Amino acid sequence: MRYRLTFIAGLALGYVIGTRAGRERYEQMKKSARRFAENPAVRNTAESAAQSGRDLAGKAYHVVSDKVGEKVPAGVADRVRSLRDRGRNGEDDWGTSNT
Repeated sequence: MRYRLTFIAGLALGYVIGTRAGRERYEQMKKSARRFAENPAVRNTAESAAQSGRDLAGKAYHVVSDKVGEKVPAGVADRVRSLRDRGRNGEDDWGTSNT
């Protein structure tokens, strides 16, 4: 319950601050966020982190599948296989290359 109240208080505070700042400040923050996201160093770091996550997930999959074996329902196993195969084709969900 404490976390819910904290979340609601944060939403209320964000709303109040946002309405006082106005549209001009919103556009300025949006432009800054876009510039930050388009920064090559940020993009490379994000792609590296995504690749590391995929590698670790693959290792975890093998460890878990060795321990669990055939106890996993077929639907779950098929979904995991499709996600794993999608990660190997050289593109992630955002359409960027895994360089």
